[in-house]
Amino acid sequence: MVEELVAAGVALVSAGAVYTMAAARVVKQYERGVVFRLGRLRPEVRGPGFTMIVPGVDKLRKVNMQIVTMPVPAQEGITRDNVTVRVDAVVYFRVTGPAEAVVRVEDYRFAVSQMAQTSLRSIIGKSELDDLLSDREKLNQGLELMIDSPAVEWGVTIDRVEIKDVSLPETMKRSMARQAEADRERRARVINADAELQASKKLAEAAKEMSEQPAALQLRLLQTVVAVAAEKNSTLALPFPVELLRFLERAQQGQQVVQQPVAPVVQEPVGPVVHEPVGRSVQEPVVPVLQQPVQEQLLSPPSRLDVVSGGADSGQD
Repeated sequence: MVEELVAAGVALVSAGAVYTMAAARVVKQYERGVVFRLGRLRPEVRGPGFTMIVPGVDKLRKVNMQIVTMPVPAQEGITRDNVTVRVDAVVYFRVTGPAEAVVRVEDYRFAVSQMAQTSLRSIIGKSELDDLLSDREKLNQGLELMIDSPAVEWGVTIDRVEIKDVSLPETMKRSMARQAEADRERRARVINADAELQASKKLAEAAKEMSEQPAALQLRLLQTVVAVAAEKNSTLALPFPVELLRFLERAQQGQQVVQQPVAPVVQEPVGPVVHEPVGRSVQEPVVPVLQQPVQEQLLSPPSRLDVVSGGADSGQD
């Protein structure tokens, strides 16, 4: 009798152990357990730790509650300004409703992935190239809202969406590089022109101050000589002020005006004019010739001057 009781007790303990092993479940800290009893969802969600189910009747499905990092495959599309780009992104999401994530969608990971790709293509077509390159934060928010709207019904919350890279065609890259180079050159020219303007204003003020004190120009010249001599060159370049050249030029012009000879007044001789030989005609003074009309010269009698000159010529012959 005792042996039968012992055997029954051992059998009962063994059956209890087998049942416990079949019914025992362990849910990890980052998981939640969803129980289906005869295919019907149980309202309570099993928390982390040790839990028991009815073997053969209940089925426990564990759902990961950690944040999932899902890369979105690169999507090629055309922007609003007709530029072909290739964009890839990454989505961070987590499950907030374990029961909805198991019941409402077959595979919530695959569903979120497909929704992310579709939303990324849509956001590419609605945006311009400059927005994709510079205003990514706004696009990330728009992309997050587009993915999160249907994902809420699946018990999934989108934490963050980031656009990782935007690939452009090589021709577009070269065009953008030329545009950036031209813009930088324009800014460099503007800055250089502004510097020249400021320098000219300062030089004009310095020239005004030096014009009031002539000694300042000489001191500035000496400073320049000292600066050039500090280079220890064998040749010393001495700058010559332009004002000094102008002063010397004005002084030279004034001297020429003072020393200009006055033209002598030619007095017509009164007495007879004696002609010298032909050999000495080069040194003869120029005698003004009185021009008279031809008829007066033919009709007028010979003057005393002509007689004297004729007598002189005859004597020489």
